[in-house]
Amino acid sequence: MKRFYDAVDIREAEQGAGWQVILDGRGVKTVHGAVQAVPTRALAEAMAREWSEQGEDLDTKRFIFRDMADYAIEVVSGAREETITKLLRYGETDTLCYRADPEDALYARQQEVWEPLLAQIEAQGSVRFTRVSGIVHKPQNEATLTKLRERIEDESEFALAALESMSSLAASLTIAVLASEPDADAEGLWRAACLEEEWQAELWGRDHEAEERRTKRRHDFLMAQQFLALARH
Repeated sequence: MKRFYDAVDIREAEQGAGWQVILDGRGVKTVHGAVQAVPTRALAEAMAREWSEQGEDLDTKRFIFRDMADYAIEVVSGAREETITKLLRYGETDTLCYRADPEDALYARQQEVWEPLLAQIEAQGSVRFTRVSGIVHKPQNEATLTKLRERIEDESEFALAALESMSSLAASLTIAVLASEPDADAEGLWRAACLEEEWQAELWGRDHEAEERRTKRRHDFLMAQQFLALARH
């Protein structure tokens, strides 16, 4: 698609609904025609940069924040309970809880990297995760899932959209929740999420296509984390 606008700006949306990107004096709308109002000026400015930095031909893959805002407005806002339930599934089967057998060398690496992260979440929320050696699923106790629900259920639809994206990419709700905290080490948390992939690469070598996919996932994770931070700014 050819670029169809010249001027890019932002303004406050009507009735105090947040901030909106403006193209040649007209407010941007979502794919299905809703007002694309976001909760903070900082997020609107970041979305405006996506439009400003486009060339003569629009590259839709670069509209990451725009697409996340659309998802928050058009999907999450009308399905908060379903989104929270989906997030809790990532908590119930959280990657950080599934360890190798204690005699395996990988187990020591998982203990070193993952255990402090689980311990941090447990200390913050007075919860206790079930650790599992092997791949056989063991459910988390209801008290833990209830505490996790309490932690996320008051989040805005924009934060929930970002949490869903990060949880899916990391296969871990705990990684996503920790990434949502102020001054989070998003890079370090992503490396923790990829621990087993990195372990396999160290053992057997790196596959170019797999590395490209992981690079893309890393980028998407970091952008979701930035989206959430801007939505709270």
